[in-house]
Amino acid sequence: MHLMEKFSNSFVITTELGPVKGVMTDDAIEKARAYKALDGINIHDCPMGNLRINAVSMGKLVQDSLNIEAIPHFTCRDRSLLGTQADLLGAHAMGIRNILVTTGDPPKHGPYPSKPVYDYNTFDLIRLIKRLNQGLDFNEKEFGGKTGFNVSCTAMPTARHLDRELERMKKKISAGADFFQTQVVYDTEKTIDFLKASKPLGKPVLVGIMPLKSVKMARFMDKNVDGIDVPEAVISQMEDQGKTGVEIACDLIDQIVDFADGIHIMAMGDIKGTNQIVEFVRHR
Repeated sequence: MHLMEKFSNSFVITTELGPVKGVMTDDAIEKARAYKALDGINIHDCPMGNLRINAVSMGKLVQDSLNIEAIPHFTCRDRSLLGTQADLLGAHAMGIRNILVTTGDPPKHGPYPSKPVYDYNTFDLIRLIKRLNQGLDFNEKEFGGKTGFNVSCTAMPTARHLDRELERMKKKISAGADFFQTQVVYDTEKTIDFLKASKPLGKPVLVGIMPLKSVKMARFMDKNVDGIDVPEAVISQMEDQGKTGVEIACDLIDQIVDFADGIHIMAMGDIKGTNQIVEFVRHR
């Protein structure tokens, strides 16, 4: 059963492939084998401007080796319009069917004197992918055959203005978005409000889950990471009650499970913690 079909039949669980060192793909694949039953694995596209193996190529290796659908990230940052279309045709030829579109972190965050391309924005990229699905290129000319991509987009449940975030989601859906993966959440009330409000949009939503490693991490993220709110009550559970980040994550999932279509676990390479969350969801 393909990923999009699973949204209608089960609570979907995805996670992320940890950073691959250079071309040491076998090491990354072996680590990923330790994950419990997942429905998809995201692969980042040179996050923070750092060098990583091509996400689409790595996605192909993941699918062939692990029999799990890959969701490569595809940024607007690095490719010309021509290069983008060529890469997408290549991705389809390699069996990739899910693409997460994103703007991409500016190259200035990384170590190289690269210049961003940005021939298009995320809305343009979504529309382009959907045009390829119809067998048409950017100029609406037939290129030979059709692609069959599902497009994933990001959403921010804790956006300061929920109505504006919903409008952005509507625009992405109009462009062709098939499902959403959200920013990391810790505020249960805001998350449920968001999920209720976005339900009428009719697209599946995977809620972003990142187990907190420490109180220090919780306070840092709350103060410094845009779009992430860590309520004081959550920090208190760690500081005063001794709860682990995984336990807090499971508590949150327990409260949102009836409103969400699934979760996307971002555990920063913590396979054990990820598996604990997967086990909790699968056996709750």
